[in-house]
Amino acid sequence: MKKIAHINEKIKSFNKKIYIPGDKSLSIRWILMASQAVGTSIAYNLLESEDVQSSLNAIKKLGINYKINKKNCKIYGKGLNGFSFKNNTTINAGNSGTLARLIFGLLVKSKNQIILKGDQSLSKRDFSRVIKPMRMFGQNIKSKKQKLPIKIKGTSYPRPINFNETKGSAQVKSCVLLAAMKTPGKTKIKSIPSRDHTEKLFKYLKLPIRISKGKKLDLISYKGVKNYKGFNYVIPGDISSSSFFIVLTLLTKNSKILIKNVNVNKSRTGIIDILKMMKAKIILKNKKNYNGEDIADIFVQSSNKLKSINCPLKMNSRSIDEFLLIFLTCATANGVSKFNKIGELRNKETDRLKFANNFLNKMGVRTKITNNSFKIYGNPNLKLNKKYKIEKFDKDHRACMLSFIAALALGGKWAIHDIDSINTSFPNFIKLLKSLGAKIS
Repeated sequence: MKKIAHINEKIKSFNKKIYIPGDKSLSIRWILMASQAVGTSIAYNLLESEDVQSSLNAIKKLGINYKINKKNCKIYGKGLNGFSFKNNTTINAGNSGTLARLIFGLLVKSKNQIILKGDQSLSKRDFSRVIKPMRMFGQNIKSKKQKLPIKIKGTSYPRPINFNETKGSAQVKSCVLLAAMKTPGKTKIKSIPSRDHTEKLFKYLKLPIRISKGKKLDLISYKGVKNYKGFNYVIPGDISSSSFFIVLTLLTKNSKILIKNVNVNKSRTGIIDILKMMKAKIILKNKKNYNGEDIADIFVQSSNKLKSINCPLKMNSRSIDEFLLIFLTCATANGVSKFNKIGELRNKETDRLKFANNFLNKMGVRTKITNNSFKIYGNPNLKLNKKYKIEKFDKDHRACMLSFIAALALGGKWAIHDIDSINTSFPNFIKLLKSLGAKIS
């Protein structure tokens, strides 16, 4: 039976300190990298979510053992060529686009065929972006319309490639780098800047990666093949999950929050920079560097006079998972906010651009949408007092959580369907909201 949440009143003012679960991007990357290491790797604060469990299930299917308890997760890697599995083994990536796309790279030399599938939402998403470079490596891929389910078989002699990554997709870039680990010779990537957790992990493990950052493109090269030893990693809090509480605090009168120990990697903090440009009160405290990743406590205070923004294009890839929250904030800002070249939002778990347009219109906010742009006519006096029913969002976890923030910050009577979708990335989201005083039934 599908679960429905009901919210009938705004959250009252709060002043709290919270901890956010482990970063999802890093949790999945740690699992995949640990599966290729020689020996035992240990992670602390690994995110406990459906996407992460799908990743653990995937490496188990490929012959890699793991143990998990309340304190840590241990993975017993067997090196770059350590996978062992029967022909036509099925891997279910669930809702995780990160797992589904990155695992292509790890299967570049697989002797047996893998059948990769996902849930209904993931099965609608485009995989041509990873199929193209992986075929260049020599991987054998069979698919209908380049969507899941997909049959994948490796090659005994992968060849290094030169690849131009034009979408600003960290998943594509990471997929190519994981394949390059197992490929003799030098693989080169020209990439639009995007999140760089994979590169930072490679550097931490002293792998032969070279990175040169230009004005518009990153030039990356990797020389395979080099094994590496098992490694330990403490995973910081997730900035994408933190963003829901940042926006809730901004939009709730007389409120403050301190979010502890969050990954503030510059490739991920576009939302903070955008909100600051809108005059939001956000401060990063206790900054430190951990294995190449920047970590800080995020302090946020209510902002009564937010202004509109003409969002710089360079922010798009740094904010790709947080745009729904940015759009909600713009709905309460003074003036017209403009976003261009954001068509990539249409390729997420749901068409997030279409969802955002319908969502804001339902709230009485005027918008103008094209295939690749969005205008929001903000209303600083926006207050909601109608009934709102949120459903049919392809179980997009971020669309679902956005609805909670809108309800608690702006009022109205809300019925939010399919709340189990939250388990994809943030299972204790509702519990944390209740700790701030939210009334949710």
